[in-house]
Amino acid sequence: MNNQTNKEPEMKDDTAECSMISFNDIDKVYGEDAPAEESVTALKGIDIDIERGEFVSVVGPSGCGKTTLLHMTAGILDATSGSVEINGVDVQSPQHERKEVGLVFQHPVALEWRTVRKNIMLPVQILKENGAIDHDKEYYRDRAEELISLVGLDGFANAYPNELSGGMQQRVTISQALIYNPSVLLMDEPFGSLDAMTKDDLNIELLRIWRETEKTILFITHDLDEAIFLSDRVVVLSPRPGQVAEVIDVDLERPRDEDTRGSERFVELSAKLHQHFKRLQ
Repeated sequence: MNNQTNKEPEMKDDTAECSMISFNDIDKVYGEDAPAEESVTALKGIDIDIERGEFVSVVGPSGCGKTTLLHMTAGILDATSGSVEINGVDVQSPQHERKEVGLVFQHPVALEWRTVRKNIMLPVQILKENGAIDHDKEYYRDRAEELISLVGLDGFANAYPNELSGGMQQRVTISQALIYNPSVLLMDEPFGSLDAMTKDDLNIELLRIWRETEKTILFITHDLDEAIFLSDRVVVLSPRPGQVAEVIDVDLERPRDEDTRGSERFVELSAKLHQHFKRLQ
């Protein structure tokens, strides 16, 4: 990671040589069995390694395959060729543990008849039915209480979704993704539907949560400034078929705050990223 002044060095273990997420020459073709004129190549030759604890954002024009890439990382979609590995294990392998990955979508995923606490516990109920729970229910109840505090929802444990703002609902969704303590957090434009002020506040909150939990985050966004503010690296995809057009190292000091957005280096990096997209027009 780049210039991580706020983290303690990690202990070495048997998997220390292995990247947390590896994309190995990924191609994704929709309708690969259809006539050539009807098939769509969404991604081509994606080859990226994301290290443990790294925060990487992916940006690119609409339709370039950003969400497809995220869904392949989650194991929702298969690659046409190549492989995606998490912690050295192919995500399509029987050895891959689904609870290694937490997924946050653009819109909150909360059932209106369940309280904040019960919505956070929902993934535990699903995993229990699939036999993928490591601890008893009491453990996850305690963890839910910890997450309520972590994401700043103290006092709202018994509130229902319609009693929460959009930003608060998205905090519930982030807590759902963290309840079973995954190693990787996949986020698909999680703040895209929020107003600018709420988004900025949640960007700072997300960095605090990331710093405290030390997760590896793969973050999809259309907001170029958001990508610069949050990330260690920004991966730029080309128009479809999505290929890695550029990787920008973000050497801004951490922790980051509102002053970061006004810094000379932030402005330079943002201008570099915006200029890349102007060249595509």
